[in-house]
Order: sequence, then structure tokens, then C-alpha cells
Amino acid sequence: MKKYLLLLAFIGTLASAEVKTDWKAQWISTERCQSASNTWLAYRKTVSIDEVPTALTAHIATDSKYWLWINGRMVVFEGGLKRGPSPYDTYYDSVEIAPYLVSGENTIAVLVWHFGKNGFSHVNSGLAALLFEAIAPGIEIVSDKSWNCTVYDAYQNTEAPFPNFRLAESNIRFDARLAQEGWNTPGFKNTFPGAEVVSVVGKAPLGKLVKRPIPLLKDYGLKEYPAVRHSAGGDTLFCRLPYNCQFTPYLKVEAPAGHTIRMQTDNYQGGSENNVRAEYITRDGMQEYESYGWMNGHEMWYVIPQGVKVLEVKFRETGYNTEFTGSFQCNDPFLNELWKRSLRTLYITMRDNYMDCPDRERAQWWGDEVNELGEAFYALSPSSHQLAVKGIHELMNWQRADGSLYSPVPAGNWTKELPLQMLASVGWYGFYTQYYYSGDSTFVPAVYDRMHRYLHETWKVDKNGLPLERNGDWSWGDWGEDIDMGVLTNCWYYLALKAEKEFALQLGKAEDAEEIGRMMFSIEKCFNTKYWTGTVYRSPGYQGADDDRAQAMAVLSGLASKDKYPALLKSLKKEYHASPYMEKYVLEALFRMDAPGMALQRMRDRYARMLDYKEYTTLFEGWGIGAEGFGGGTTNHAWSGGPLTLLSQKVCGIAPTSPGFKTFQVKPQMGSLTEASATVDTHYGKIKVSLRKSGRSILMEIEVPEQTSAEVISPKGKVQKIGSGLHNLKCSF
Repeated sequence: MKKYLLLLAFIGTLASAEVKTDWKAQWISTERCQSASNTWLAYRKTVSIDEVPTALTAHIATDSKYWLWINGRMVVFEGGLKRGPSPYDTYYDSVEIAPYLVSGENTIAVLVWHFGKNGFSHVNSGLAALLFEAIAPGIEIVSDKSWNCTVYDAYQNTEAPFPNFRLAESNIRFDARLAQEGWNTPGFKNTFPGAEVVSVVGKAPLGKLVKRPIPLLKDYGLKEYPAVRHSAGGDTLFCRLPYNCQFTPYLKVEAPAGHTIRMQTDNYQGGSENNVRAEYITRDGMQEYESYGWMNGHEMWYVIPQGVKVLEVKFRETGYNTEFTGSFQCNDPFLNELWKRSLRTLYITMRDNYMDCPDRERAQWWGDEVNELGEAFYALSPSSHQLAVKGIHELMNWQRADGSLYSPVPAGNWTKELPLQMLASVGWYGFYTQYYYSGDSTFVPAVYDRMHRYLHETWKVDKNGLPLERNGDWSWGDWGEDIDMGVLTNCWYYLALKAEKEFALQLGKAEDAEEIGRMMFSIEKCFNTKYWTGTVYRSPGYQGADDDRAQAMAVLSGLASKDKYPALLKSLKKEYHASPYMEKYVLEALFRMDAPGMALQRMRDRYARMLDYKEYTTLFEGWGIGAEGFGGGTTNHAWSGGPLTLLSQKVCGIAPTSPGFKTFQVKPQMGSLTEASATVDTHYGKIKVSLRKSGRSILMEIEVPEQTSAEVISPKGKVQKIGSGLHNLKCSF
């Protein structure tokens, strides 16, 4: 009853989605299945095809994950998305299967993993089932009672400790003594029970079916570990990974039956919580196994009991399907390493959704996502853009009936609003950056009305037009201390209005744009009167030290005029309170105030302790580990990668001047650096910039993609326009 009442609090309609309604397939399961947590189901179907079509798309849905084989060949490794395009609905995949079919008899096999519990990135439907449909002229393969299905009893729960409550995934134990050998191949001789139809398509509990808006995962294949060492006692294999990655562990052993091999990573307690692990119970003889629940870390640990002979261990990296086409290099090795670790941190926090961390939560916290989506434009190929658009639709589809927003979503056991994170999300650095840098405005009309409602009904202003602070469910501005919530509220709200005004103009909503403009003017008129002390920005009644975050956001919002920059620079030379999340904005403000040398030195100072940990390839939640961290202290936290954006965007100066980089500027701020180069991949092609100081000049080599043009702005402000092609320029400074 509590779950039902919770769902009633949502608006309950999809803002925009490709919903398939013409299903001929049916939701199927088996009568033995009670949809308990960590349920695994095996499905088989044999079909005869006279002539293989040139194309055949299979539409596949389940709660929660599936693996697909056709004629014994793996077609999809971990399909499906964590559930929740809205509080009620489910995603489906579209998979091209024609290349795997043959004329004559074909065997389709699907392994389904039903999480069966809520998490911070998944809402449980309560029904373990499969929907499969592939239709072409003369071919109709649909899930119905003609399929066979069984609960795969070899997959089991472990004993405690279990993953923490934020994770929808369970530990996985596989008892090979109960394995159905070859069940996913054509030659399998055993018979599974007939499937049962268990639900109506398009209705609760699985709801509407929304097309997967992001690519299927990228499978890098099984690989050898770069290094393997044995523990002093010889019972544990410590297998070094090439870097912190999302992967599944594999083993091949020879053993008698009944021995338990335990598997976990060095990140098992990442973020000060128990995360996911796996176990394998041997059968007699030679055997191999891959645990399909992904883990992450820098090292994989196999705990091997006596009597088990290890023949082989490997790992399979999987991840979001994008390419590392962006780049940055300069003459400072520290900054190069910081960019590299920022990229690794970004990629390991992308999968079904952007996430804060890949171990403790795997949750779409939108404060993190705002930083991540900005980094993606400078580091990855355009396929990465789709992940943020998916998140935007989810955030707005989960809007509560009172108009408020919250994250992480999708979520079955979290409902708390963090007001400032929500303002950042819908505002200039969130929704607007996603539109302007990608050039994709398709989400704007779908979410505008809900965004407008949030900013004008949920938020209120005082008699002077300044926004009133809201506690929401968690009044959180950043980790750490000395957080001036009053100043931050005004800056984030102003930036949200700025984004909304641009969207209103784009949609032809002139009255909205005019009203938003008046609200912005009221804030501009009153902000400095209330908060400027003559040396810094402070809220009346605020008792902490001068907040570096507040000074930065005053600059970035544009509410701080240029005459205040000298005083603000003086403040930022001595105030160091921001966590890595908000430090990105502090550093950006220094570039905005034309202090690149100070920005780069602060960047080195702030990240020095983190990069001193040479064994890590990712960045931390706080400035250090353990007591030096924040919020549990994960060692792979999304919000810490802001320097990636700034090094490419500010040092090399590459930024769009029209949507999607159709036009862009190159306005370098090199500070003390003598060399720097960057590549930015856009829908038009790659922008490449190489900079080298020579005397009092900067020598520039700039590659401008076809159908685009650029403005080169020298440090002295001289503007030179260039068209597509390769250009060699010289600018004085």
C-alpha cells in the first residue's frame, strides 16, 4: 500500500518518449517463479525460417537485465536498462538479429536477471518476465506460451554481507552442480517447462514500453589481466586491471565438486559501504564461468580454496558505447594526468545512466550529471550525448504532483529533493548546456512546461524579486563547511531563469520570456544591495568564513560586475572550502575573471593530494581518502572531473558560439603554459587546436570541420574569422 501511495504523488505521464503500443508478444514467465529478488530465468524458443531476411529487429523487454544467444552465438551481452523512464514504465531494446539466423531451425535463448528490489537507480516492477517480438514478412517470433522457461536454480543469493540498500543488484552465487550445461545452444537435450503468460502488455505492473534511447553496451571482449600475483598464503589471486573499469570476472578451473570460490574487487567497500561481490561453487572436473553482474575497481580478487586448480582467469570490460575521441595535452605532466584521470572517472560513471559512483550507489545524482554532461562534449564522441538526454526526460517524468523535482531517479527508495542541485540541473549548466553544445533541442518542448512549473510554482520570490531559500527535503549546497546558501540560491536560480528564458524564446513563448526577463532584472537590481559587503558576497546572518563557492557563482551567473573582480580574486586566493563538486565552478570563475595562471595553480594545489595516489586512475569524492574524503569517500566519483572541461574549454579556448559547434571560438587562456592542444568531436567533425608560445606570440594550428566556421580571439581581444580547413595563425599577447 505504501508503494501505491508513493506512486500516486507523481504526475505520471511521459514528457516525451518513443512508446511502442502495437505488441503481438506477451509477457511470459514460469509458474515456479515468484519474482523474488535476484531471480534468474532461462528461456528457449526454436523457430523455423525458410529464408533469412536482410533485416529483422527484435524488440526485447524485461525487468531487469537479459543476455541473448541465437544458435549458440552471443548476440547481446547485458541488454535492458534499469527500470524507470517514469515511475510506472519500462524500457525495451531494439536489436538487429538477422545476421545470427540461418535457413531452417534456429534456437533463441534468453537469460533474464530480475533484480527484484528497489535501488537508487531502479524501480522494481515486482514481476520477473520477458517480452520478445521479431516480426517481418513471413516471420513472427513472439513471446507466448509456445516458449519454454525455467527458474535457473544455479543462480542464488549469497549469505550476508549483502550490497547496501542503494543498490538494486544483489550478490550472485552460481552453484555449478545445478548448471544446465549447454542450455543456450541448439543441441540442448533437456526440456524446460512451458511458459505462462503473466501480464498484459502496456498495463501495470510493467506499464508502457519506452524505446531504449541510448546504445547497447560496448563489449571489449574477454582479456588477460595485465598482472596477477598470489597472496602470501597462496589462497588469493590479486589480478590487476589496466585501469578502474566496469567488468565481469571469468575463471577456468579444475576442481572436485562443492568448493566455493569468492570474487570481489578492491572497491568492494568503496564509499564505506558493502557493494557487489560473487561466488562460484564448483562441480567436478574442468569448468569455466563468467559472473554476469558487473563490478568495478583496479584489482580483482579471487579467493581460491585448497583443492582447486586455477587454469585461467580473465576479465570482460563493458561500458557505455562511445569513443574516446576528445583529447588534451600540454607541457605540464600534472595537468595531463589530471585530464586523463578525469576522463577515466567520467567513463566509469556512465552505463544505464550517468551516476555518481560505480560502486556504492550507481545513482543518477543530477549535481554530478551536470558536471559529467559538460565533460562529455570535450572527451567523447557524439554518441555520448544521448545519455544526458535520457536523464533529462527521466528527471522531468519523475516530477512530483506538487511540481518539485528530485534525484536520483529512477529510484524506488529515494524521494528527497536537493533544491540547489535541481536548479543546477534545469539551468544554464544542465539542460541549456546539453542543448547548446549538442545542438539537439528535441527535448526542450517536451520538458519546458514542467521546468516552468518547477521554477515558478515550487520556487517563490520575496517582495524584491529575490528567490526565497528552500530547504526541500535536504538543504545541500556542497560537501564541506562554510556554505553560504543564500548567495548560492540566488545565483543558481538566476542561471535557471536564464536557461528558461532562452528556451521560451526558442519555443515562441514571448510572454513567458518577457516575464522571466523581468524576474531576472529584479534579481540583478537587488542582489548586490543585499549580498555585497564591499569585499565579498555574504548573506545577512551567515556566520561562516567567506564562501569560495558563493563568490564563484556570483561571477558565473553574471550578477557580479567586473569592477568587483579584483576583490573577488583576492578572496579566492585564500578561501578553500569547496569540495571537488563545486571546485569546478571556482576554477571556471577564475578563468572568467581572466586569471588563468591563478586558476591553473589552484587546480594543481587542490588536486595534488589526489594525484599523489599513483595507484589510482580515477578521482575521488573528496580531496583524499577516508577521513580526508566526503560522504563516504568513493575513489571514483563523477563530480570531480571538472578540470577536464576547463582545460579544453578555457586553456585551449574551444567553445561553441552557436548550437552544436556550428560556429565556435578559439580563445586561449594558457596562463604559464607554453604548449597546449585539444581535440573536440562534434556532429560536424573534429575541432583540433594546437597552441605554442613563441616569445610574445602564440602560434596556433586550428582545424575547422566542414560546414563550420570559427572566431579566433587573441589574448589582446583581436578577432579573426576563419572557415573550414587547416589554419596556421600567430597571435600576440
